[in-house]
Amino acid sequence: MASQKPLPRRASFWVTIALTVVVLVLDQLSKIWAVSALEPGTRTPVVGTLIQFQLAFNTGGAFSSGAGTTWIFTIFSGLAAIAIIVFAWSVRSIPWAIGLGALLGGAASHFGDRLLRGGSLGNGYVIDFIDYFGWFIGNLADIAIVGSIVYMAILAMMRVPWRDPAGQPATHAETTTA
Repeated sequence: MASQKPLPRRASFWVTIALTVVVLVLDQLSKIWAVSALEPGTRTPVVGTLIQFQLAFNTGGAFSSGAGTTWIFTIFSGLAAIAIIVFAWSVRSIPWAIGLGALLGGAASHFGDRLLRGGSLGNGYVIDFIDYFGWFIGNLADIAIVGSIVYMAILAMMRVPWRDPAGQPATHAETTTA
């Protein structure tokens, strides 16, 4: 009985990279739209008062915490992106590659924002525009980050392997004959 061929490492890695690019582009395009269509401080109802659009420029972290220490968030998001890329190289699972791609896309978009937006290199801001219940304002990168973490937690609880079940490194397909 022939066993299923393991997924080549490069295939899952390129799925991660492709999804990273999709998330990064969609997040940046949505921010371009938000800056051109919305006024800071003005709320535009989308789903009543539950979901509204409100333009905000966030120099801090989640819930605008840590404003004034933007360079720390820049370093953290850059290191997170590098760690995700390193881990993604060893992943041999399409479900895990999808989760990592969404996570990397969000982290890379935030890293780019903090690195390049604003007065000086590394002290930029993230453009937020989706107001949730009046509690906090986020963006598509935030949705990708939180969604991918929940998704990968479910994968982990379901014990979906992120590499070959035997943990073997990538090899050529077995070509033995009897």
